[in-house]
Amino acid sequence: MKTTTLHKFTLAIALSVAACALPASAQQVLLPQTAADVPGPAAGTAMTKEYVQTIGRMAYVWGYAMVNSHNRRAAFEYVTSQNGNVPGWNGGALPMAPVGQLAMLNDYIKPEQTFVACPNQDVAYGAGFTALDKEPVVFQVPDFGNRFWVYALYDARTDEFAEIGKPYGTKPGFYLIVGPNWKGETPAGITAVVRSSTELSFVVPRVFKDDTAEDTKAVQPVLNQIMMYPLSRFDGKMKATDWGKVPHFPLPSNVPAGETKWVVPEKFFDQLPGVMKLVPPLPGEEALYRWIESVFEAATKDPATKAALVESFVAADKGLVAPLKQWKYNGRSAGNGWNSPVNNAEWGTDYLNRTGTSKSNMYDNKPNETKYIYRDCDSKGQQLHGKHLYTVTFPKGQLPPVKGFWSMTLYNEHHLFYANKLNRYSLGTKSKSLQYNPDGSLTLYFGTTSPGKDRETNWVPAPDGTFSLYIRCYWAEKAILDASWMAPNVEKVK
Repeated sequence: MKTTTLHKFTLAIALSVAACALPASAQQVLLPQTAADVPGPAAGTAMTKEYVQTIGRMAYVWGYAMVNSHNRRAAFEYVTSQNGNVPGWNGGALPMAPVGQLAMLNDYIKPEQTFVACPNQDVAYGAGFTALDKEPVVFQVPDFGNRFWVYALYDARTDEFAEIGKPYGTKPGFYLIVGPNWKGETPAGITAVVRSSTELSFVVPRVFKDDTAEDTKAVQPVLNQIMMYPLSRFDGKMKATDWGKVPHFPLPSNVPAGETKWVVPEKFFDQLPGVMKLVPPLPGEEALYRWIESVFEAATKDPATKAALVESFVAADKGLVAPLKQWKYNGRSAGNGWNSPVNNAEWGTDYLNRTGTSKSNMYDNKPNETKYIYRDCDSKGQQLHGKHLYTVTFPKGQLPPVKGFWSMTLYNEHHLFYANKLNRYSLGTKSKSLQYNPDGSLTLYFGTTSPGKDRETNWVPAPDGTFSLYIRCYWAEKAILDASWMAPNVEKVK
């Protein structure tokens, strides 16, 4: 009996020692190698109202530009479908075309338009949306000679995805825009193919012309050859349209005082999910998509969650997005009280400035194509107001250094033109009657009251209310791009 107990005790000790001597066993969990390997939020997870609204506010700022783009395309599609499905001018002021086509103006854009904020009167504009998941499109580039021109091609995020224009030495010819998944054969006669990252693209030709009747006439033949059409219509022959003879679509009776409200927070819940299905995530955005989708999915199953989400959109529109219309919240300081964006039309994950531009002046060019510099206040930090007269004086030899052209535009409180008797909204390279000071400097005047008959050639009339000033530098020199050149301050003189 004692022998057996001792034997068992000895055996137990031996097994224990042996177990301690064995190596520990563990299975390595591999780190995620792709976005698909990273787990996302679990369906059915409980969410507080505060959490839902936090994600909602973030989603609103992030998705604002994309919903904006898709709603503008829907407007093009609707207006043209109501007017014979042909290109034309909406209210005689804005070029509009069926999806897959393009329309052009034959002169400066008119002050009546409210489709886009901060237009300019330095160029003749064109505009056309695509749906590249249905069919690629061809756009024509005529021979512009020495005239400045650029075609901005935007995806649904408002990023430019091609470099087409005089700064790039683009040759005349036929260019094909294809969608992200297109794998077709390039037809003979196509000069080059450019690929959009999204099925939506927005094509905006800009062609410089000065403010004389002679140049308006001279530019017409080249404008008439700017066209875009589905690939199925391509035959290798340069087509032309007399844009001065296209129909004028009637404006509705309830045209807003400001820019059309393209993002309506109460409709955002119904619109963003559809847009996200059409816009694939950028590298690194996959988790962001799943995060947003998890909250939207929960909201479809619970009315209280949906109500909280919509409430967050309304709050974000008022508290986060609306202030971005002020230039002091757009971009960064450009010196002397001016601000300027940095990543325009190549936003990447710069969601703040992408949304700010979408709110204040949709469809910027890239900085090397156009540098934008803007402000709301004078040199003392006071809001610009038409009851005062202001001057901007460029010292001799200190005009904006550009290879293309420059201008300074006055916008009303809505970032639109202020209709005035002079029919003048900007001054710059296009202005052939500017008068220089005896010392070679150039002074521009802005205000409701004329600076005097002898100075009116250098005056842009202002509304009897708040306004802002906006400098465009097309094909800017390095000094503008690196901010070593700074625009002069704005001085109140009375």
